[in-house]
Amino acid sequence: MAQAIWRGSWATRVRIISGLILMLYLTLHIMNIAAILISPTAFDLFQAARLWVTRSDVGTVIVVGAMLSHMILSLGKVVVSRTLRMPLTDWVQLVLGLLIPLMLVDHLVFTRAAHEMLGVNTMLGYVTRLIWDTTDGWGQAALLIIAWVHGCIGMHMWLRLTDWWQRWVPWLIGVAVTLPILALVGYVTFARTIDGLLSNPQGEQVAHAAWNWPDADGFAALTTAATNMTYAVWAVLGLAIAAFLVRRIYAAIARPIRIHYVDGPSVRAPRGQTILQTSRISGVPHTALCGGRGRCTTCRVIVEDGLDDLPAPSEAEARSLAAVGAPPNARLACQVRPGQSVRVFRVFDRDGKQSRAHASQGKEAQLAVLFLDMRGFTARTDGQLPYDVVHLLNRFFDEIVPPINAAGGTVDKYMGDGLMAVFEQNSAKASAKAAIDAVQGVGTALRGFNYKLAGEGSAPVAIGIGVHLGNVVLGEIGAAGQAPRTLIGDTVNIASRLESETKTLGAQALISIDVINAAGMTAPHSARISLNLRGRDAPLGAVALEDAADARVLRSGMSRTA
Repeated sequence: MAQAIWRGSWATRVRIISGLILMLYLTLHIMNIAAILISPTAFDLFQAARLWVTRSDVGTVIVVGAMLSHMILSLGKVVVSRTLRMPLTDWVQLVLGLLIPLMLVDHLVFTRAAHEMLGVNTMLGYVTRLIWDTTDGWGQAALLIIAWVHGCIGMHMWLRLTDWWQRWVPWLIGVAVTLPILALVGYVTFARTIDGLLSNPQGEQVAHAAWNWPDADGFAALTTAATNMTYAVWAVLGLAIAAFLVRRIYAAIARPIRIHYVDGPSVRAPRGQTILQTSRISGVPHTALCGGRGRCTTCRVIVEDGLDDLPAPSEAEARSLAAVGAPPNARLACQVRPGQSVRVFRVFDRDGKQSRAHASQGKEAQLAVLFLDMRGFTARTDGQLPYDVVHLLNRFFDEIVPPINAAGGTVDKYMGDGLMAVFEQNSAKASAKAAIDAVQGVGTALRGFNYKLAGEGSAPVAIGIGVHLGNVVLGEIGAAGQAPRTLIGDTVNIASRLESETKTLGAQALISIDVINAAGMTAPHSARISLNLRGRDAPLGAVALEDAADARVLRSGMSRTA
């Protein structure tokens, strides 16, 4: 999950990093004001340390760069989206984000610019003298709350999928509410003290001298700078609005495409709009737990028609899909922008649960299947306590499953004292090789397990293994919401029957010739046997191994027969 929160395009990552810098800057600012409740000395020490960093050349470049990049990239995200249809939290964050630069202009000009242009000592007393008991004072209080809420929403939307954030949310909400309240209380407490001191003309004169209070010309210059900067902010917002409208007009003029939803409607959509945006605009339920930021992958779709016409996934999208083991025809609805009509299946329901299986999630592949069973289990455990039975089984599986996984296999299901494993690889050859490696690994692991049992005075465990390769169908089979992924087909039945035949032959493993041939290996004709299996008309060739660990000799074209 730590990697998941950093998924996304370079623009998304820059926006996140710049947002974190600004959130840190704001948090320190708020804590600095709240420190006045401790003592004036605590406030002065905190402010001196904060300004030493933020007003240094490096600090200035970092903070200003973060402000500009965050604003430009956030506006760019809205322009590119082509739509204002979004969840309420996104709407709130967008509106607050647009208000911040407009409300921040006066604060920046009459503090930092006043310091740089006129040499004003912009202590809290100076700021208090400027805005106390004025509409500007209420505006600055509102700016603090707006910026803080905007940042908290951004942090929550970024981290809400992580386990640690979910655990700490109740405590973090308390901190998020308490900090700005302490800052406002601290400011009001300090402002009342300053207001009392400045009511004395002599005190006012001393304070103005200490602050290097600007004269009329100085304030006029600051007012002009604030006005020009406000115009500049409005110009940037105007350009963003114009770009947004141009893209909307172009989308309306261009010939639309259609998004066909499996188990859903077919809707018209402008070219270049993401599938998730189309879903939201058209009122089609579509899960996106991260808000469409390309990190959680819950908006992903299976593209049934039109996959070849889609633009290739970005590096960030490909990384996110690979992290969840998505199939090749899966795409993130929040990232892919169709230029032609497509037919898609939404993998997750609106409640975040994986949707019921359908044709796109059921696939046919040529894979190796392995069945394994413990011999004489009933007789061995007769009269034992249930705890002892479960303990033995868990010890057994702890020994033999790791070699299967190491070879590239996956246990599809456990069946009492046995299991079925499948080897999903890129080719039938790779799947067959993986299965043979697993047989060898299980045989070696069983030797070690039986050695431990002998040391405990227990009888050794005997097993039977059957391996076959052929076409299988993989999919989620069962009632909606309770459908585990499994595989079916004649290949599964044959592998199971090969495992049963090991009892009759006294062999530890039976590997069909189909597996050996697919792996590019050979076995001497003298080592091959022919089996007539129930439900199969033609005999099946196989190689029987007394010891599963001897599967490695197939690589040299040799085999020990039972």
